[in-house]
Amino acid sequence: MSEVKISAATRTEFGKGAARRIRREDKVPGVLYGHGSDPVHLTLPGHDLLMALRTLNVLIALDIDGKSNELAIPKSVQRDPLKGFLEHVDLQLVKRGEQVTVEIPVHTEGELAPGGFLLEHVLNALPVEAEATHIPESVTVSIEGLAAGDSVLAKDIKLPKGTTLTVEDDTVVLQVLAAQAEEAPEGEEAAEEEAAEA
Repeated sequence: MSEVKISAATRTEFGKGAARRIRREDKVPGVLYGHGSDPVHLTLPGHDLLMALRTLNVLIALDIDGKSNELAIPKSVQRDPLKGFLEHVDLQLVKRGEQVTVEIPVHTEGELAPGGFLLEHVLNALPVEAEATHIPESVTVSIEGLAAGDSVLAKDIKLPKGTTLTVEDDTVVLQVLAAQAEEAPEGEEAAEEEAAEA
């Protein structure tokens, strides 16, 4: 996984008014925490951060006030529910060689067996532990030929070297369901029969 370099500045103003001022300047308030150190409140460039966050679990190399360089991964991102712009970000401090727990997206390839089956993603992302500088972007699972009643367990998914599961081996990740024809609820059928008899 590649690193994205972002310049950040420490901030001393807090509260909603300060956050609004920061966002008006196309910047994003954030907090960097981890390794038992005090949280560091930051101001980050909005556009650079938005581009970096297009990659899930991106590794960010932070240049803070031009003095210190830290590695971090995004842990919590708050967006405006209507406009989608970034409102706040929590970053977790990481070190090279350190193992971190993250969730990686599960992609599928192949076709289900013929018969109108439905694929249910029980987990859209797989919780794993990986080295901070080698977090996989995703895992791909073959669903070729699966039919109703079949499922893919966490242990069935081939993980990249150095990545381990942080869920039970028998956790269901994907399952195949039989397509169901829509049926009227029992109460409605009874009411329709009574109306016909009257």
